[in-house]
Order: sequence, then structure tokens, then C-alpha cells
Amino acid sequence: MEHRAEARIDLNALASNISLLKSKAGADLLAVVKADAYGHGLIEIGLAAEKSGANYLGVALLEEAIALRTHGVRIPILAWLVPPGSDFNSAAKHDIDVAVSSIAVLEDILKLQIKPRVHIEVDTGMTRGGFLDEWPEFLGRELSKIEIVGIFSHFARADEPGEKQNADQLLNFKEKIDELSARGINPPIKHLSNSAATLINHASAFNMVRTGISMYGLTPDLNTFGDSKKLSLKPVMQLRAKLHLVKKVQTGLPVGYGATFITNRETKLGVVAMGYADGIPRIAQGAGIFVDGQRAPIVGRVSMDQFVVDLGPDSKATSGDWVVIFGDGTHGEYTADDWASASLSINYEIVTRIGPRVPRIYAPHVY
Repeated sequence: MEHRAEARIDLNALASNISLLKSKAGADLLAVVKADAYGHGLIEIGLAAEKSGANYLGVALLEEAIALRTHGVRIPILAWLVPPGSDFNSAAKHDIDVAVSSIAVLEDILKLQIKPRVHIEVDTGMTRGGFLDEWPEFLGRELSKIEIVGIFSHFARADEPGEKQNADQLLNFKEKIDELSARGINPPIKHLSNSAATLINHASAFNMVRTGISMYGLTPDLNTFGDSKKLSLKPVMQLRAKLHLVKKVQTGLPVGYGATFITNRETKLGVVAMGYADGIPRIAQGAGIFVDGQRAPIVGRVSMDQFVVDLGPDSKATSGDWVVIFGDGTHGEYTADDWASASLSINYEIVTRIGPRVPRIYAPHVY
């Protein structure tokens, strides 16, 4: 059965991005595959990243890590959003590294018969995850009973390279490493850099970087870094759908819920078989689709399962044609960055929100 919409995933592009990022970092690479691999598919991307040279996989949730391990991933996996009460026994059983960011989590792990490998998460200035006020207490605890393999933190403004906070966080991270070292604890893995820092802040690479959005071929920030092409990254996802219907319309007709658009000419409208239930942002205005060698903008509101585009009076598109919603931009199509701008959002959200009823189609090269 042919699909009405699909996300086509180019695994060659993924491999190219991983190779480029490892080269830039001069360090090991942790491939971030949380949130269904930013919408690209957890298991398939996890396995492909391993094959393409990733040294580690990183996820937010323990269940994501367990799914990767039980589907054949062999390289180390780190889960960092593991609150007190998590199933740390299963983490140890499946050889999954976990983050320790509170005394409560430390207490849970100390109670286990078989203890997982841990990475200490420290708060260096983002004021989100990681040890902050409990850090002195943590340093005073008996830590020889746990296997500490890593220490990490997270930049808050790495996509703003000129911000002093980046240098402050780097210094803070080094101080935390020194404080551990004074206790005789020297974790072999140290990681601070995200995608943005990996691309431009070599001083923060240490011996492993964590790459998420850049691994999927998208820029960490369009204004600061430029687009994917400027960064020599290859977008991994192309989103396409069927034209459910094409119809000729007269001028002066209201389109969609709320009649927010009125046709101002005789034209052809296309109904695209995707909507906000599939991850198309309801507020998107200024984006659209690519068909018949041309862009066609959204008109009216995005509905749950469909949206309408103005194909133009001379369009040769017909009902049943495939249209590209976003891709790498090579042929003039809209990109994930274009959709992000049109939705007052970021490219991270555009790809991650593509819903589960849109099948992912994997190929070594799909466009």
C-alpha cells in the first residue's frame, strides 16, 4: 500500500555528518538519539549511527536506552534524564550508563547489588540539570562504591559564540573536574560540547562531544551559523505527502477554518494530506510545498489532517501527485529552517514533532 505521507531518511547523509563532526571535534562522538532520534526513528538511527562511527549513543530516557540495547546496539549508551525511582537495576542489567545529578539518585544507586556505570552531571551555568547546591555534599560522600566513567555538563548559549557565559561555563566545568581529581576521582570521559560548540568551540571538546541537531544535517542556529550548506551538513530527513485533491477555484472564495484567506485570483488549490496531527505546525504561514518545479504557499489554516496550498493558475500538478514539504533545498524546495521561521520556532521542533502515523522510509540514499 502506498502511503499518503512519508518521511524519507537518508542514511548516507547521516554517515557524512558523523564523519564531518568527528573530524571537526578531534574527539569521540556521542550521537544524540533521544526523542525518537529527533523524529528520525530511534532504533534505525541508533544502529546506523553506530555503523557510521559514533562512539556512544545518548538518550534522555532509560526506556529509550533499553530499547536501543534490546534491538542490537553494542556501543555504550548514556541515559541522562533518570530521576529518583528509575529502574537502575535494568540499567545495570542492560549495560547502560546513567547520569547522576542529585543525592537522591546517588542513594538509589548505592543500594543496588549490581551498579550501573555513571556519568556525573554538573550544573555549570544553565541552571537546569546537574549538581549545584548538593555538589559539596556529593564530594563528601563515599564514592568508591560506584563506577564513575564520565563527567558532563551542558552549554546554555553555545549557539551564541560571543557570549561570556560560554567561557564561564567552560571554566566552571574544568574546576569541577579538578575538584573531583583532588578526591582521587578521574572520570575517563569528559563531555561538554553540544552541536554548536562542536562546530566552533574546540577548547570545549575534551575527549567526547555530543551532537544532536548537526548530526541530522541541520544548523544549530540559522542566524549565527548559517544554513546546512554553509556548514557542509546534509539534511537527513525529507518530508513529502500526496496531493489529496487539486481543484480550480474562482476569486473571492474563503479557504479553511475561520476564512482567514480569501482567493484573490482564479487559481488552482491543492489539498495536502498532512496536518497538525502529523506535526505540521498549525500556525505556519509563509511555508508550503514544492511540486511541479515550483513552491506553492500555504493558504488558510492548517487542519488536523490536511492543509491547503495555492498551486497557481498554470500549475500542472494533479490529484495524487507527491509534493515535498521540506528537504535539503537543493531543488528549491522549502527546508526545515523555512518551516521553522514560518512557525516562529526552530528546526529542532519541526523534525522532532513529525508524528508516528507518518512512516519513516530508510535508504542509503533517498533523494
